[in-house]
Amino acid sequence: MDNSTKQYDVVIVGGGWAGSLLAYKLSSANKKVLVLEAGIAIDGLITNPDENQLETGSRAEFMDDFFMAMAKTPESPYVQNYNAPRPAVLDIRPVTSPPAPEDCADPIKSINNGYFIQKGPIPFGSTYERRGGGTSWHWLGTSLRMMPNDFKMKSVYNKAVDWPLTYEDLSNYYDEAEFEIGVSADVDEQKIHGITFSDGYVYPMAKIPPTILDNTMDKALANVTFDGSSLKVTGTPAGRNGVPNQLKDGSFYDNGRRQCQGNTNCTPICPIQAKYDATISMAKALMTGNVDIIYQAVAFNITIDEATKEVNGVEYKTYDKIDGPSTGTFTATGTKYVIAAHAIEAAKLLLMSNKQLPNGVANHSLQVGKNLMDHPMYLGWGLMPKPVYPFRGPLSTSGIEGPRDGAFRSERASFRIEIGNEGWNWPAGAPYNQVIDMVSPLPPDKSGKPTIGIFGSQLRKNIQSVFTRQFRIGFLIEQLPDDNCYIVPSKTCVDNLGVPRPEIHYSFDNYTMEGFKAAAAATETIFKAVDADNKTGIPVGDGGVFTYEGVKYYSQGAGHVMGTHRMGFTNEDSVTDANMKSWDHDNLYLVGCGSFPTTATSNPTLTMAALTFKAADAILKSF
Repeated sequence: MDNSTKQYDVVIVGGGWAGSLLAYKLSSANKKVLVLEAGIAIDGLITNPDENQLETGSRAEFMDDFFMAMAKTPESPYVQNYNAPRPAVLDIRPVTSPPAPEDCADPIKSINNGYFIQKGPIPFGSTYERRGGGTSWHWLGTSLRMMPNDFKMKSVYNKAVDWPLTYEDLSNYYDEAEFEIGVSADVDEQKIHGITFSDGYVYPMAKIPPTILDNTMDKALANVTFDGSSLKVTGTPAGRNGVPNQLKDGSFYDNGRRQCQGNTNCTPICPIQAKYDATISMAKALMTGNVDIIYQAVAFNITIDEATKEVNGVEYKTYDKIDGPSTGTFTATGTKYVIAAHAIEAAKLLLMSNKQLPNGVANHSLQVGKNLMDHPMYLGWGLMPKPVYPFRGPLSTSGIEGPRDGAFRSERASFRIEIGNEGWNWPAGAPYNQVIDMVSPLPPDKSGKPTIGIFGSQLRKNIQSVFTRQFRIGFLIEQLPDDNCYIVPSKTCVDNLGVPRPEIHYSFDNYTMEGFKAAAAATETIFKAVDADNKTGIPVGDGGVFTYEGVKYYSQGAGHVMGTHRMGFTNEDSVTDANMKSWDHDNLYLVGCGSFPTTATSNPTLTMAALTFKAADAILKSF
């Protein structure tokens, strides 16, 4: 589909979270929108069915791949696309390993060894998807609001920077995002650390019921504190369908999706689409008749009008097959341009676009690509004294939110604690790895020669005893912006289309490492309170390893990629203003989690959606 000669009101690069929400809101206001999506089309979202669309995907195909995969990782349902690659678990390497191969003469072979060019000293362990709907396919569904103090870290705790907006500025957009996603939660339960709601506000749906594990921990931790913070268990707002609530006008919320059936694989895929994904918003955008999508269109350069300094085009390459050559190069043109291509890919595109501007597009501040952040995860796992029956229901239905804010943030990172319903699946590969170990354990010398394990009634007894008592908790630890954490386009490694791959430089400062230290101490407090046997050790996959004050810690990525084109107050230390409009180019907007000045501790998706709606309003007002 060649739309290179067609003029649009808005050209959006990226058809994931932000791109789909923007397309929907802008097209609903009768703006003509073009979306350039690097990944393959999804059945039901193809706008040009008469053309030879060689690569497509569907939920049924993804589920088949998921069922057949031994390791149920976030990527397991999805085939690697060598023309729009995404990182995989192979990218997660201990710092003692050599850096990723720099010899990229064979891009496909090199990408199979890891898409990121990891420069450390700690590996960046988070992944994302590049296809219609983007990473929304494998998000967990957690839809937490940020807290008022999260927007003013500098002014309240003298750390990092303040956001150029407040919680109050975003409150109505949170409402809008929650209704578009379809969030299940309880307002009264979410009023913590200054979070407020408009009068009479109710979430679209009632909260997802707690599990046996949630109730067990709630009873044990009701009056327990850690470092001055309550460890009370509360329900976690989720972007999946629960029981519809009655709204202010007397009607009941209805988004047309199925109610959650308790499949324990929200990550990597909901089999029945009870959980929101961005294809839902994109489908509604297409129904307006104002949106065109070009799939398999990889943006590689942004062009600038020399006289006005405005963007006047986005160059992109097309392909027919995920491992085939480019089928052409085109230019998309519009009045306004939005880069909504994920924090890493967006920064890479801006920095690659250096033919006219040596430092890249939108980079007067030299902050593009800088301040790469995540929520590094500390995992704790153990055995309850009595069965709590994991491996049922959504992956997480409750959490501990008290430690998200407090005076301690002047000294160390805060965190929220996610309660996992999938036993030891994440940290230890249960039940797969553990059943293998029971049947054929390795000898103490790790020689690799199998020894006799347990079978029959004894195996059943062990499974019933161990698996029914498993539980894990995960700490999403705050990370501050840091110039030492950044992404640049690789000078030596490219993908199958010849587009540079991301080179990642990543580490933790003392503030974050103090958060890990506190997380380990909080784990001991929690396990003691619930009378659990603490089995915390080295997670499967051996993620980022670092030593702090003589203690070794193992970090896992949360998949919450933030920073790289942050918003701010001036063009000297930020890339965009509070509406996500570039300081440098009046018709360019940069939307997505890359806009976050700081990370706080809440999963960033809901805030990203709210910010996207804010940017959409600003774009509409600019015409």
